[in-house]
Amino acid sequence: MTKVLAVLLLLVAGALVFTVLRQRNVKPEIVYEPRAVTLPSGDLGADEKARISVFEAVSPSVVHITNIAVRRDAFTMDITEIPRGTGSGFVWDEQGHIVTNFHVVQDAQTARVTLADGTTYDGKVLGAAPDKDIAVVKIDAPPSKLKKIALGDSAELRVGQSVLAIGNPFGLDQTLTTGVISGLGREIKAITQRTIYDVIQTDAPINPGNSGGPLLDSHGRLIGVNTAIYSPSGASAGIGFAVPVSTVNRIVPQILQYKRIVRPVMGVNLASDQVARQLNVKGVIVQGVVPGGPASRAGMVGMTRGPDGGWVLGDVLVQIDGVAITRSDDLFQVLDKRKIGDEVALEVVNAGRSRTLRLKLEAAP
Repeated sequence: MTKVLAVLLLLVAGALVFTVLRQRNVKPEIVYEPRAVTLPSGDLGADEKARISVFEAVSPSVVHITNIAVRRDAFTMDITEIPRGTGSGFVWDEQGHIVTNFHVVQDAQTARVTLADGTTYDGKVLGAAPDKDIAVVKIDAPPSKLKKIALGDSAELRVGQSVLAIGNPFGLDQTLTTGVISGLGREIKAITQRTIYDVIQTDAPINPGNSGGPLLDSHGRLIGVNTAIYSPSGASAGIGFAVPVSTVNRIVPQILQYKRIVRPVMGVNLASDQVARQLNVKGVIVQGVVPGGPASRAGMVGMTRGPDGGWVLGDVLVQIDGVAITRSDDLFQVLDKRKIGDEVALEVVNAGRSRTLRLKLEAAP
């Protein structure tokens, strides 16, 4: 018994010694605390303050638009709403008119508009100018929720000046991107394949969903509507385009008044540029003249049939208001800047002889 007790005492003593030695080798536990915040050495920079101010002032005017299609189930006959795409837009006035791109709301049965405060309204496409990629959507929202955007002057823009774009790329809420104007007077094709002139080129990132949103100057004024991305993948590649505010401000009132664009015309039918090239003709060939129209009253002559049944050239338009016309796009570009009722001077050539005609532009039927 004594021997057993002695063994037990030795074991206990050994355990105590082992524990003491082990504790001597254990490193103290490290306690991690949050790092101290570094206080700023100064206030925000002037450029940062300016961007923040513009965003806070303009973002309430920017909306998110979802193009909704309605589909009826063939078996249950239930009607299902299916989102077809999204884009951006902005408040034009307190009457609930929203400006966006035509391609954002194309074929929309409902254009669902979400305001900056998160409230959503079903909108109706009031009218559009597909050739300019501009459309107007009407929503019934209280005027107190509708902050119209301030307008700038696209004629005063300069390459190199700062611009800001606000939109809803990828469905994200109210995103700001910045850049500069990298080009002016650009031409792009609308969804109708008609040319949009005097387009603004910018390097401000314009991603999917930015379409229809505003391009702003450093004062927060609208200078263009973001309309396209020049990229094979559709992602921002440093080249974005915007329809200038001068074009938008000319088109939107017509849509509000007539639900469409009322274009000034001369009352002529033009041969294609390809025909002019094949015939080695410099200018735009007048193929036909609308009876009783402005060109007819001014004495313009179209193509006629010769004795052998072949076509004989009539007037070839080579100049309008002093601007040389070498292709149909040149003519459309001039007419884009004219209004119904404007009088224009035309120089035409027929059988080698030049003459000047004056006519008053009328509304397209």
